[in-house]
Amino acid sequence: MLRRLARITAITGSASIISVVLAVVVGGAGGIGTYTFIYAEGASYLTNDPTACANCHVMRGHYDAWVKSTHHAVATCNDCHTPHDSLGKLMTKAANGFNHSLAFTTGRFHEPIEITPRNQAIVESACRRCHEYIVHAIDRSPRQGDALSCVRCHVEVGHPR
Repeated sequence: MLRRLARITAITGSASIISVVLAVVVGGAGGIGTYTFIYAEGASYLTNDPTACANCHVMRGHYDAWVKSTHHAVATCNDCHTPHDSLGKLMTKAANGFNHSLAFTTGRFHEPIEITPRNQAIVESACRRCHEYIVHAIDRSPRQGDALSCVRCHVEVGHPR
């Protein structure tokens, strides 16, 4: 009888622990989801609306400069800062969204914000894609890796100061 009672108590105790862990996980996910999509306007980042990029104060200057730029009439943030294929765009937005959220939430970000080498390559690719006819005419480097960098000379095109 005591053994049976001990076994029932052990099973019930395990179920209680599992219930508590499950409640913490579900509650944490719900809290983070609510914070992300309501307070931090997370759903806006799933759109192509450039104002979403200005939700964070460190991007406000870039957004304001883009509004004044010549690219304002022809390109949004995603046109220049994400790959043009759906999977690449989704992966870039997810990675950048996570990294930006983590950096801004913890306060560990460089101000002014600096572009990463990976994102720099995406921007370079976007320049070359949209301005292919010009790039083809001036970029005649015979060796791989010696191509001109559009943003090296045209650093303020999308975001003039």
